[in-house]
This record gives sequence, structure tokens and C-alpha cells, in this order.
Amino acid sequence: MNTHTYYHAFLNRDRLVHIADPDPSVCEALSVLFRLEGFQTIFSLETAHFHAALERRHPDVVIANLEQGEESGLAILRRVKSMRTGVPVVMLANEPMVEAAVTAMKMGATDVLTRPIDSEHLLTIVRDALRKDVHLGAMQSGSRPVEVRGFSQLTPREREVLQLITNGQSNKEAGRELGISPRTIEVHRARVMEKLGARNTADLMRIVLTS
Repeated sequence: MNTHTYYHAFLNRDRLVHIADPDPSVCEALSVLFRLEGFQTIFSLETAHFHAALERRHPDVVIANLEQGEESGLAILRRVKSMRTGVPVVMLANEPMVEAAVTAMKMGATDVLTRPIDSEHLLTIVRDALRKDVHLGAMQSGSRPVEVRGFSQLTPREREVLQLITNGQSNKEAGRELGISPRTIEVHRARVMEKLGARNTADLMRIVLTS
């Protein structure tokens, strides 16, 4: 059984939901909704603030208003998708916008919801997205690249360890190169596998290669 495909609510305390909407009341309401689910939240009323916050910390989920001057909503989606980290992006629309919604889906949005928003439905979409470790990226030349969620959660040291493991080095060899013990390498390796949802080394290699 694929145990890593189950949704683990206890992990929410380490997960950040970034809400981007020009309406402060919407941001407040969504922030309360996700905090009650145990998530950390941050919100941006302006696109510039969103981009600045993104530099400080990559979110685990983005909820963005499609109509932040329409282009701004899509600009946020484009920016998040350019990171190739598999972060799910749910777009919200104040009214039905078929053309913009289709564009957003082609760009890799997880879903597009029209107000009034059903809170439970939104939470279900987010839970389902977080349950997956692999997402489709934006359409490019008729194909869609695969993004792996979790890379953004790795620390610089974990990335180094992942690189050495991917290069085929043993714990002892990796430890020698990084100046730490093989046991510490093993601890980092276990954390990397947990964050990327890998069950074993072969699974880890598959995730890395498909990204």
C-alpha cells in the first residue's frame, strides 16, 4: 500500500498557505479557514508584496485571485510555476471567466473556483493536492513537464546530500565529502525521503529523475 499518498493533517503546522487577493476581508476569511486546519498563513493584497514574500519563503499552497487586474493573478501563477517545485495553486474568480480559467488551467493551476467559495470544497482540493507528490507543470510546446512537490522544503544541507546520493555516493563517501559522519548523512537522507514522499532509494531516484 502507498502509505505516502495519504493526507497527514499533522504536517500542516509546517505548511504555509499564501493567499493573494486585493480584498482584505477575503484574505482574513481564508486565513482563518486554513489556520483552523492547522496551516501557517500569509496574505498579499498586492502582487509586488507576493513576489517579495516568495523570495523569503516558498509556500506549500497558493490561493490567488484570478482578477488581480486579471494579468496579475496569472502573473502570480506563472511565477509560482516557474519555480518547478510542484506547489499547488488554486485560483479564485469573482465571477465566471471561462477564457481566463482555461488559460490558468493550461498554465498549471490546480483548480479555478468561482465565488461564492464553498470552504469545504476548497479544503478538499488543497488536501488532495498536498496528498500528491507529483504535479503537472505549465503547458510547453504541447507537453507538460512534471514537477515534484517537496524540493522547496529541503534545507541547503539536505539538497547537498540529495545531490551526492543521486550521484551514487555511499553514506561514507558523502560524509567524507561534506565533512560529517555517515550517521548524519543517514539522518539527512531519511528527512529528504520523508519530504519528497519516497519509500526507498529507488523511489527517490525516480522522483529526482522525473523532475
